[in-house]
Amino acid sequence: MPSRLARALAPLAEALAAAAVLVARVAAGRSLSAQWERIALDGTESAPAARGALADLCYGTLRRYGRSRAIVAALSRRAGAADPLVEALLWCALYAIDSGRYADYTVVDQAARACASIQRLGAKGYVNAVLRGYLRMGPALAARLAADPVAKFQHPDWWIERVRAAHPAQWQQVLTAGNTHPPMCLRVNTRRISADACAAQLAADGIRTRCIGPSALLLEKPVPVDRLPGFASGLFSVQDAGAQRAAGLLDLHAGQLVLDACAAPGGKSAHILESADVSLTALDIDAARCAEVSRNLARLGLAAAVRVADCSSADVWSNGPGYDRILADVPCSASGVARRHPDMKWLRRVADIEAFARRQALIVDALWRALAAGGKLLYVTCSVFAEENEAVIDAFAARAPDVRRARLADGGPAHLLPCAEHDGFYFALLEKPA
Repeated sequence: MPSRLARALAPLAEALAAAAVLVARVAAGRSLSAQWERIALDGTESAPAARGALADLCYGTLRRYGRSRAIVAALSRRAGAADPLVEALLWCALYAIDSGRYADYTVVDQAARACASIQRLGAKGYVNAVLRGYLRMGPALAARLAADPVAKFQHPDWWIERVRAAHPAQWQQVLTAGNTHPPMCLRVNTRRISADACAAQLAADGIRTRCIGPSALLLEKPVPVDRLPGFASGLFSVQDAGAQRAAGLLDLHAGQLVLDACAAPGGKSAHILESADVSLTALDIDAARCAEVSRNLARLGLAAAVRVADCSSADVWSNGPGYDRILADVPCSASGVARRHPDMKWLRRVADIEAFARRQALIVDALWRALAAGGKLLYVTCSVFAEENEAVIDAFAARAPDVRRARLADGGPAHLLPCAEHDGFYFALLEKPA
């Protein structure tokens, strides 16, 4: 079990062994984040560093999964079915080599030693041979890997084709961004402190930031939340700069009735309340996540009516048309934030996108009935797939002839494609006639 393997993560061998167990489970269809939450590391001073080493191996390996899998397939000379755990160990070791954090010979030696920890002692020679073969033949493999789209772009074939169709001029940019480390951005609670004053306070603690929006501070490098002075007291929240766009597009005014229909974990709800004196209702279908919304609002000194409800069943929770503004940050494939969850690229299936689109259509239909005359509904996804974006809105407009597609107030595009400053999002503003 990874919890036992992780007890002594200082040696690279143990870190590789623990990572291999987790990555093998992802390859078998299990979520990395769900497993990660269950890992119990020792409460010693070395635990944070150990956790960081394990996270780097797991997330780094999954970002390069398509490439590593192709390399092992090219170099393996074993007959018969592959051992999933040994394969995963090799993928992790290949990432460790390519990361440049360790000497090549160290990775080869430690990966062979890791075979004992995963109870695959007989695979030691095979692991050694594949890794040494990679060090010897790596340059010769380059052309072969470049000709394999999955190995080159590190995404499944179907994902690549959908991105290419949706963004013909920028598809490679989108895929490349999906393999990078995500940025870390703060949203300043301007009810308590200005962005400039917050940046100065962080700088005094050695944390350098750059202002990239009215209340958005991009960190020069990620920092653990518990090391950010002012977070616990509600001076700011961690929120991607792209996600921060939503509140500004809602055209908020004091006294409005506002609904955040898919509110958890509460970042956009908080931003709405920081932006204007409105009466906010925050819904989420999951009770535990509603509790998280309430905690986040309390930390910031904000208040809303937080309710557990399925927003697609407006007849249950709504008193009829009455909301001046509705934010529909709908459940989606999260393909625009894939770099934050690299396992997701390999766990998603084409059928998932179709299911999300059906769910999104139900949500928009329900929320439209709860929108007051003259009101505005902002549809948001963190997807780069057209099936969840334009296709959903176009189909809704065909079903609702009274809908008007309004211009986005900031004059920006409907799509924010993932880049060094923000993740990928889609925005569509719908207005109901007065």
